[in-house]
Amino acid sequence: MGAYNTLGDLNFKGKKVLLRVDINCPMDKKTLKIINDVRIRAVVPTIRELLGKKAKLVVLAHQSRKGKWDFTDLSQHAVLLSKNLNTPVKYVDDVLGDEAKKAIEALQDGEILLLGNVRAIDSESKTLPMEEHAQGEIVKALAPLFDLYVCDAFGAAHRSQCSLVGFEDVLPSASGRLMAKEMYALETIFNNPRRPSVFILGGAKFGDVPHMIDRVLSTNTADTVIVVGLAGNAFLMARGVDIGEASKVPLQDELTEENFKKAQDVMAKYGQRIILPSDVAVEKDGKRVSVNIGDMATAGAALDIGDQSIEKFRKVLEVSKTSFMSGPAGMFEKEGFEVGTKAIMTAMVESKGLSVLGGGHTSAAAERFDLADAMSYVSTGGGALETFLLKDPLPVIVALEHSKSKFGNGQ
Repeated sequence: MGAYNTLGDLNFKGKKVLLRVDINCPMDKKTLKIINDVRIRAVVPTIRELLGKKAKLVVLAHQSRKGKWDFTDLSQHAVLLSKNLNTPVKYVDDVLGDEAKKAIEALQDGEILLLGNVRAIDSESKTLPMEEHAQGEIVKALAPLFDLYVCDAFGAAHRSQCSLVGFEDVLPSASGRLMAKEMYALETIFNNPRRPSVFILGGAKFGDVPHMIDRVLSTNTADTVIVVGLAGNAFLMARGVDIGEASKVPLQDELTEENFKKAQDVMAKYGQRIILPSDVAVEKDGKRVSVNIGDMATAGAALDIGDQSIEKFRKVLEVSKTSFMSGPAGMFEKEGFEVGTKAIMTAMVESKGLSVLGGGHTSAAAERFDLADAMSYVSTGGGALETFLLKDPLPVIVALEHSKSKFGNGQ
Protein backbone atom coordinates (compact mmCIF):
# COMPACT_ATOMS: atom_id res chain seq x y z
CA MET A 1 0.00 0.00 0.00
CA GLY A 2 1.47 3.31 -1.09
CA ALA A 3 0.84 6.84 0.08
CA TYR A 4 -2.02 7.16 -2.44
CA ASN A 5 -4.52 4.73 -3.95
CA THR A 6 -4.09 3.20 -7.40
CA LEU A 7 -6.76 1.45 -9.45
CA GLY A 8 -6.35 -1.83 -7.60
CA ASP A 9 -7.27 -0.23 -4.28
CA LEU A 10 -10.83 0.90 -5.06
CA ASN A 11 -13.99 -0.97 -6.11
CA PHE A 12 -15.17 0.55 -9.39
CA LYS A 13 -17.83 -1.99 -10.37
CA GLY A 14 -20.98 -0.17 -11.42
CA LYS A 15 -19.74 3.09 -9.87
CA LYS A 16 -19.93 6.55 -11.41
CA VAL A 17 -16.31 7.53 -11.92
CA LEU A 18 -14.87 10.92 -12.88
CA LEU A 19 -11.50 10.54 -14.64
CA ARG A 20 -9.21 13.53 -15.21
CA VAL A 21 -6.66 12.97 -17.97
CA ASP A 22 -4.14 15.08 -19.87
CA ILE A 23 -4.74 14.54 -23.58
CA ASN A 24 -3.50 17.99 -24.57
CA CYS A 25 -2.19 17.28 -28.08
CA PRO A 26 0.15 19.05 -30.54
CA MET A 27 -1.83 20.61 -33.39
CA ASP A 28 -1.15 21.90 -36.89
CA LYS A 29 -1.37 25.68 -36.71
CA LYS A 30 -2.95 26.01 -40.15
CA THR A 31 -5.58 23.27 -39.95
CA LEU A 32 -6.04 22.96 -36.17
CA LYS A 33 -5.88 19.20 -36.65
CA ILE A 34 -4.21 16.98 -34.03
CA ILE A 35 -0.85 15.82 -35.40
CA ASN A 36 0.15 13.41 -32.63
CA ASP A 37 -2.09 11.40 -30.29
CA VAL A 38 0.59 9.92 -28.01
CA ARG A 39 -1.05 11.35 -24.89
CA ILE A 40 -4.42 9.92 -25.88
CA ARG A 41 -2.88 6.48 -26.37
CA ALA A 42 -1.11 6.78 -23.01
CA VAL A 43 -4.38 6.86 -21.03
CA VAL A 44 -6.00 3.96 -22.89
CA PRO A 45 -4.91 1.28 -20.34
CA THR A 46 -6.56 3.16 -17.46
CA ILE A 47 -9.79 3.71 -19.42
CA ARG A 48 -9.96 0.08 -20.57
CA GLU A 49 -9.49 -1.13 -17.02
CA LEU A 50 -12.26 1.09 -15.68
CA LEU A 51 -14.65 0.18 -18.49
CA GLY A 52 -13.81 -3.49 -17.92
CA LYS A 53 -14.97 -3.06 -14.33
CA LYS A 54 -18.28 -1.74 -15.68
CA ALA A 55 -17.77 1.76 -14.35
CA LYS A 56 -19.90 4.58 -15.69
CA LEU A 57 -16.96 6.67 -16.84
CA VAL A 58 -16.88 10.43 -17.43
CA VAL A 59 -13.65 12.00 -18.65
CA LEU A 60 -12.48 15.56 -17.97
CA ALA A 61 -9.64 17.00 -20.06
CA HIS A 62 -8.25 20.20 -21.54
CA GLN A 63 -6.65 21.41 -24.76
CA SER A 64 -4.31 24.38 -24.39
CA ARG A 65 -5.82 27.43 -22.63
CA LYS A 66 -7.85 30.53 -23.42
CA GLY A 67 -6.00 33.04 -25.57
CA LYS A 68 -3.77 30.44 -27.27
CA TRP A 69 -4.18 29.52 -30.94
CA ASP A 70 -4.66 25.81 -30.16
CA PHE A 71 -7.44 26.31 -27.57
CA THR A 72 -10.20 24.17 -29.11
CA ASP A 73 -13.08 21.90 -28.17
CA LEU A 74 -12.38 18.19 -27.64
CA SER A 75 -14.40 16.71 -30.51
CA GLN A 76 -11.24 15.51 -32.31
CA HIS A 77 -9.97 14.00 -29.07
CA ALA A 78 -13.20 12.03 -28.68
CA VAL A 79 -12.82 10.57 -32.19
CA LEU A 80 -9.20 9.56 -31.58
CA LEU A 81 -10.01 8.18 -28.14
CA SER A 82 -12.78 6.06 -29.64
CA LYS A 83 -10.42 4.82 -32.37
CA ASN A 84 -7.71 3.83 -29.87
CA LEU A 85 -10.18 2.20 -27.47
CA ASN A 86 -12.12 0.52 -30.27
CA THR A 87 -15.28 1.46 -28.42
CA PRO A 88 -17.75 4.37 -28.80
CA VAL A 89 -16.89 7.54 -26.86
CA LYS A 90 -19.80 9.90 -26.32
CA TYR A 91 -18.96 13.62 -26.41
CA VAL A 92 -20.75 16.77 -25.32
CA ASP A 93 -19.22 20.20 -25.70
CA ASP A 94 -20.28 21.14 -22.18
CA VAL A 95 -18.88 20.71 -18.67
CA LEU A 96 -21.25 22.15 -16.07
CA GLY A 97 -24.46 22.81 -17.97
CA ASP A 98 -27.67 20.84 -18.44
CA GLU A 99 -26.36 19.03 -21.53
CA ALA A 100 -23.40 17.63 -19.57
CA LYS A 101 -25.54 16.64 -16.58
CA LYS A 102 -28.12 14.88 -18.75
CA ALA A 103 -25.39 12.95 -20.58
CA ILE A 104 -23.79 11.93 -17.28
CA GLU A 105 -27.11 10.72 -15.86
CA ALA A 106 -27.85 8.71 -19.02
CA LEU A 107 -24.59 6.70 -18.87
CA GLN A 108 -24.86 2.96 -18.48
CA ASP A 109 -22.35 0.55 -16.92
CA GLY A 110 -19.23 0.23 -19.09
CA GLU A 111 -19.96 3.38 -21.13
CA ILE A 112 -17.67 6.41 -21.53
CA LEU A 113 -18.42 10.11 -21.96
CA LEU A 114 -15.93 12.89 -22.69
CA LEU A 115 -16.95 16.37 -21.54
CA GLY A 116 -15.87 19.64 -23.18
CA ASN A 117 -12.63 21.52 -22.64
CA VAL A 118 -12.53 22.11 -18.88
CA ARG A 119 -10.35 25.20 -19.38
CA ALA A 120 -13.31 26.93 -21.01
CA ILE A 121 -14.30 27.55 -17.38
CA ASP A 122 -12.23 30.44 -16.04
CA SER A 123 -12.04 29.12 -12.48
CA GLU A 124 -10.27 25.96 -13.70
CA SER A 125 -7.08 27.87 -14.51
CA LYS A 126 -6.74 29.57 -11.14
CA THR A 127 -3.89 28.30 -8.97
CA LEU A 128 -5.37 27.77 -5.50
CA PRO A 129 -4.94 25.35 -2.58
CA MET A 130 -6.89 22.08 -2.70
CA GLU A 131 -9.29 23.17 0.04
CA GLU A 132 -10.32 26.27 -1.91
CA HIS A 133 -10.73 24.39 -5.18
CA ALA A 134 -12.89 21.84 -3.35
CA GLN A 135 -15.38 24.69 -2.81
CA GLY A 136 -15.18 25.87 -6.41
CA GLU A 137 -17.97 25.77 -9.01
CA ILE A 138 -16.57 22.79 -10.93
CA VAL A 139 -16.33 20.51 -7.89
CA LYS A 140 -19.64 21.67 -6.44
CA ALA A 141 -21.43 21.02 -9.74
CA LEU A 142 -19.88 17.64 -10.61
CA ALA A 143 -18.83 15.91 -7.38
CA PRO A 144 -22.41 15.07 -6.28
CA LEU A 145 -22.86 13.13 -9.55
CA PHE A 146 -19.98 10.72 -8.86
CA ASP A 147 -18.87 8.01 -6.45
CA LEU A 148 -15.14 8.04 -7.16
CA TYR A 149 -12.45 10.21 -8.74
CA VAL A 150 -9.36 9.08 -10.65
CA CYS A 151 -6.51 11.32 -11.81
CA ASP A 152 -4.30 10.05 -14.62
CA ALA A 153 -3.18 13.51 -15.80
CA PHE A 154 0.54 13.25 -15.11
CA GLY A 155 1.31 15.88 -17.74
CA ALA A 156 -0.61 18.44 -15.63
CA ALA A 157 0.29 17.05 -12.19
CA HIS A 158 2.39 20.15 -11.43
CA ARG A 159 -0.66 22.42 -11.62
CA SER A 160 -2.83 23.17 -8.58
CA GLN A 161 -5.97 23.64 -10.67
CA CYS A 162 -9.54 22.81 -9.80
CA SER A 163 -10.25 19.62 -11.76
CA LEU A 164 -6.81 18.28 -10.79
CA VAL A 165 -6.75 18.84 -7.03
CA GLY A 166 -10.28 19.81 -5.95
CA PHE A 167 -12.12 16.48 -6.15
CA GLU A 168 -9.66 14.60 -3.91
CA ASP A 169 -10.99 16.51 -0.90
CA VAL A 170 -14.58 15.40 -1.45
CA LEU A 171 -14.40 11.97 -3.16
CA PRO A 172 -12.40 8.76 -2.57
CA SER A 173 -9.64 9.03 -5.18
CA ALA A 174 -6.93 7.06 -6.93
CA SER A 175 -4.20 7.55 -9.49
CA GLY A 176 -4.58 5.95 -12.90
CA ARG A 177 -2.10 3.48 -14.37
CA LEU A 178 -0.20 6.14 -16.33
CA MET A 179 0.33 8.35 -13.28
CA ALA A 180 1.57 5.40 -11.19
CA LYS A 181 3.86 4.21 -14.01
CA GLU A 182 5.33 7.68 -14.55
CA MET A 183 6.08 8.18 -10.85
CA TYR A 184 7.70 4.75 -10.46
CA ALA A 185 9.85 5.19 -13.57
CA LEU A 186 11.04 8.67 -12.67
CA GLU A 187 11.89 7.75 -9.10
CA THR A 188 13.86 4.76 -10.39
CA ILE A 189 15.73 6.73 -13.05
CA PHE A 190 16.46 10.07 -11.39
CA ASN A 191 16.75 9.63 -7.65
CA ASN A 192 20.06 7.82 -8.12
CA PRO A 193 21.16 8.40 -11.74
CA ARG A 194 23.90 6.39 -13.43
CA ARG A 195 26.81 8.68 -14.35
CA PRO A 196 27.72 10.66 -16.27
CA SER A 197 24.22 12.11 -16.40
CA VAL A 198 23.54 14.59 -19.22
CA PHE A 199 20.44 16.79 -19.49
CA ILE A 200 19.42 18.38 -22.81
CA LEU A 201 17.02 21.28 -22.28
CA GLY A 202 15.37 22.85 -25.31
CA GLY A 203 12.08 24.26 -26.44
CA ALA A 204 10.82 27.79 -25.99
CA LYS A 205 10.38 28.30 -22.22
CA PHE A 206 13.64 30.11 -21.56
CA GLY A 207 12.45 31.59 -18.25
CA ASP A 208 12.19 28.14 -16.64
CA VAL A 209 15.54 26.85 -17.84
CA PRO A 210 18.04 28.72 -15.59
CA HIS A 211 16.20 27.59 -12.43
CA MET A 212 16.07 24.02 -13.77
CA ILE A 213 19.80 24.05 -14.54
CA ASP A 214 20.70 25.40 -11.11
CA ARG A 215 18.66 22.74 -9.35
CA VAL A 216 19.84 19.70 -11.33
CA LEU A 217 23.49 20.74 -11.23
CA SER A 218 23.51 21.79 -7.57
CA THR A 219 21.92 18.46 -6.54
CA ASN A 220 24.14 16.52 -8.98
CA THR A 221 21.07 15.03 -10.64
CA ALA A 222 22.92 16.04 -13.79
CA ASP A 223 26.67 16.33 -14.39
CA THR A 224 26.30 18.35 -17.60
CA VAL A 225 23.50 20.38 -19.18
CA ILE A 226 23.23 21.05 -22.91
CA VAL A 227 20.95 23.96 -23.83
CA VAL A 228 19.38 24.01 -27.31
CA GLY A 229 16.33 25.33 -29.16
CA LEU A 230 14.95 28.79 -28.44
CA ALA A 231 16.27 28.45 -24.88
CA GLY A 232 19.75 27.90 -26.33
CA ASN A 233 19.42 31.04 -28.47
CA ALA A 234 18.37 33.01 -25.38
CA PHE A 235 21.34 31.69 -23.38
CA LEU A 236 23.67 32.72 -26.21
CA MET A 237 22.13 36.19 -26.06
CA ALA A 238 22.63 36.29 -22.27
CA ARG A 239 26.28 35.37 -22.87
CA GLY A 240 26.64 38.44 -25.08
CA VAL A 241 26.09 36.95 -28.54
CA ASP A 242 24.10 39.10 -30.99
CA ILE A 243 21.55 36.51 -32.13
CA GLY A 244 19.81 38.92 -34.51
CA GLU A 245 16.29 40.30 -34.51
CA ALA A 246 14.86 37.34 -36.47
CA SER A 247 15.96 34.91 -33.74
CA LYS A 248 14.51 37.10 -30.98
CA VAL A 249 10.97 37.17 -32.38
CA PRO A 250 9.82 33.68 -31.23
CA LEU A 251 11.10 34.30 -27.69
CA GLN A 252 8.79 37.31 -27.26
CA ASP A 253 8.17 38.11 -23.58
CA GLU A 254 10.72 35.51 -22.39
CA LEU A 255 13.49 38.07 -22.99
CA THR A 256 13.26 39.86 -19.64
CA GLU A 257 16.05 41.38 -17.60
CA GLU A 258 15.29 38.94 -14.77
CA ASN A 259 15.60 35.91 -17.06
CA PHE A 260 18.89 37.18 -18.48
CA LYS A 261 20.28 37.74 -15.00
CA LYS A 262 19.32 34.19 -13.96
CA ALA A 263 20.94 32.76 -17.08
CA GLN A 264 24.13 34.76 -16.56
CA ASP A 265 24.29 33.71 -12.91
CA VAL A 266 24.06 29.98 -13.63
CA MET A 267 26.61 30.22 -16.45
CA ALA A 268 29.02 31.98 -14.09
CA LYS A 269 28.32 29.46 -11.31
CA TYR A 270 28.71 26.24 -13.32
CA GLY A 271 31.02 27.22 -16.18
CA GLN A 272 31.84 24.31 -18.49
CA ARG A 273 29.11 22.09 -17.03
CA ILE A 274 26.69 24.13 -19.21
CA ILE A 275 27.24 23.61 -22.95
CA LEU A 276 25.74 25.94 -25.58
CA PRO A 277 25.60 25.68 -29.39
CA SER A 278 28.66 26.90 -31.32
CA ASP A 279 26.68 27.23 -34.54
CA VAL A 280 23.05 27.31 -35.64
CA ALA A 281 21.13 26.35 -38.77
CA VAL A 282 19.23 28.95 -40.78
CA GLU A 283 17.27 28.84 -44.02
CA LYS A 284 18.91 30.33 -47.12
CA ASP A 285 17.32 29.96 -50.55
CA GLY A 286 15.12 27.19 -49.19
CA LYS A 287 18.04 25.17 -47.85
CA ARG A 288 19.48 24.43 -44.40
CA VAL A 289 22.77 26.27 -43.82
CA SER A 290 24.96 26.16 -40.67
CA VAL A 291 26.38 29.50 -39.50
CA ASN A 292 28.74 30.29 -36.63
CA ILE A 293 27.12 31.99 -33.65
CA GLY A 294 29.31 35.04 -34.37
CA ASP A 295 27.40 35.52 -37.63
CA MET A 296 23.87 35.15 -36.22
CA ALA A 297 23.16 38.90 -36.25
CA THR A 298 22.65 38.97 -40.02
CA ALA A 299 22.05 35.30 -40.82
CA GLY A 300 18.27 35.17 -40.34
CA ALA A 301 16.21 33.16 -37.87
CA ALA A 302 18.01 30.28 -36.13
CA LEU A 303 15.75 27.27 -36.69
CA ASP A 304 18.01 24.49 -35.40
CA ILE A 305 21.45 23.81 -33.99
CA GLY A 306 24.26 23.65 -36.56
CA ASP A 307 26.46 20.78 -37.72
CA GLN A 308 29.40 21.61 -35.43
CA SER A 309 27.08 21.72 -32.42
CA ILE A 310 25.57 18.36 -33.36
CA GLU A 311 29.02 16.76 -33.40
CA LYS A 312 30.02 18.45 -30.14
CA PHE A 313 26.89 17.28 -28.35
CA ARG A 314 27.16 13.77 -29.82
CA LYS A 315 30.59 13.35 -28.23
CA VAL A 316 29.20 14.34 -24.82
CA LEU A 317 26.25 11.97 -25.15
CA GLU A 318 28.15 8.94 -26.43
CA VAL A 319 29.78 8.44 -23.00
CA SER A 320 26.65 9.23 -20.95
CA LYS A 321 25.07 6.60 -18.71
CA THR A 322 21.89 8.65 -18.18
CA SER A 323 20.54 11.16 -20.70
CA PHE A 324 17.36 13.20 -20.42
CA MET A 325 15.87 15.51 -23.06
CA SER A 326 13.05 18.00 -22.54
CA GLY A 327 12.25 20.22 -25.50
CA PRO A 328 13.37 19.92 -29.14
CA ALA A 329 16.61 21.39 -30.49
CA GLY A 330 14.88 23.25 -33.28
CA MET A 331 11.81 23.56 -35.46
CA PHE A 332 11.66 19.81 -36.10
CA GLU A 333 8.28 20.11 -37.85
CA LYS A 334 9.94 22.03 -40.71
CA GLU A 335 11.69 19.89 -43.31
CA GLY A 336 15.45 20.19 -43.01
CA PHE A 337 15.38 21.52 -39.46
CA GLU A 338 14.61 18.26 -37.69
CA VAL A 339 18.30 17.35 -38.06
CA GLY A 340 19.52 18.57 -34.65
CA THR A 341 16.69 17.04 -32.62
CA LYS A 342 16.97 13.71 -34.45
CA ALA A 343 20.77 13.61 -34.08
CA ILE A 344 20.61 14.24 -30.32
CA MET A 345 17.96 11.55 -29.83
CA THR A 346 19.96 9.10 -31.94
CA ALA A 347 23.07 9.78 -29.84
CA MET A 348 21.03 9.19 -26.67
CA VAL A 349 19.93 5.77 -27.95
CA GLU A 350 23.40 4.82 -29.21
CA SER A 351 25.00 5.64 -25.85
CA LYS A 352 23.44 2.40 -24.50
CA GLY A 353 22.76 4.22 -21.22
CA LEU A 354 19.36 5.11 -19.76
CA SER A 355 17.65 7.50 -22.19
CA VAL A 356 14.58 9.48 -21.13
CA LEU A 357 12.38 11.98 -22.97
CA GLY A 358 9.90 14.38 -21.40
CA GLY A 359 7.14 16.59 -22.76
CA GLY A 360 4.55 16.38 -25.54
CA HIS A 361 6.57 17.99 -28.33
CA THR A 362 9.69 16.00 -27.46
CA SER A 363 7.84 12.70 -27.50
CA ALA A 364 6.06 13.72 -30.73
CA ALA A 365 9.45 14.29 -32.35
CA ALA A 366 10.71 10.89 -31.18
CA GLU A 367 7.63 9.23 -32.65
CA ARG A 368 8.17 11.02 -35.94
CA PHE A 369 11.76 9.77 -36.08
CA ASP A 370 10.77 6.22 -35.03
CA LEU A 371 12.97 6.56 -31.95
CA ALA A 372 10.37 6.49 -29.18
CA ASP A 373 10.47 2.71 -28.77
CA ALA A 374 14.28 2.75 -28.64
CA MET A 375 14.29 5.08 -25.61
CA SER A 376 14.43 3.68 -22.08
CA TYR A 377 11.42 5.79 -21.12
CA VAL A 378 9.22 8.42 -22.74
CA SER A 379 7.32 10.56 -20.24
CA THR A 380 4.06 12.28 -21.18
CA GLY A 381 4.85 15.15 -18.84
CA GLY A 382 6.81 18.32 -19.52
CA GLY A 383 6.17 20.72 -16.65
CA ALA A 384 5.25 17.87 -14.29
CA LEU A 385 8.45 16.06 -15.10
CA GLU A 386 10.51 19.20 -14.54
CA THR A 387 8.77 19.84 -11.21
CA PHE A 388 9.61 16.28 -10.17
CA LEU A 389 13.25 16.75 -11.16
CA LEU A 390 13.39 20.01 -9.21
CA LYS A 391 12.39 17.96 -6.13
CA ASP A 392 9.28 20.10 -5.67
CA PRO A 393 6.03 18.39 -4.57
CA LEU A 394 3.50 17.68 -7.32
CA PRO A 395 0.13 19.14 -6.24
CA VAL A 396 -1.84 16.22 -7.72
CA ILE A 397 0.22 13.66 -5.79
CA VAL A 398 -0.21 15.67 -2.58
CA ALA A 399 -3.99 15.78 -3.20
CA LEU A 400 -4.17 12.02 -3.87
CA GLU A 401 -2.26 11.34 -0.64
CA HIS A 402 -4.71 13.60 1.21
CA SER A 403 -7.67 11.70 -0.25
CA LYS A 404 -6.30 8.35 0.88
CA SER A 405 -5.72 9.65 4.40
CA LYS A 406 -9.27 11.09 4.48
CA PHE A 407 -11.28 8.35 2.73
CA GLY A 408 -9.03 5.30 2.74
CA ASN A 409 -10.06 3.02 -0.12
CA GLY A 410 -13.61 4.30 -0.12
CA GLN A 411 -15.20 1.15 1.29
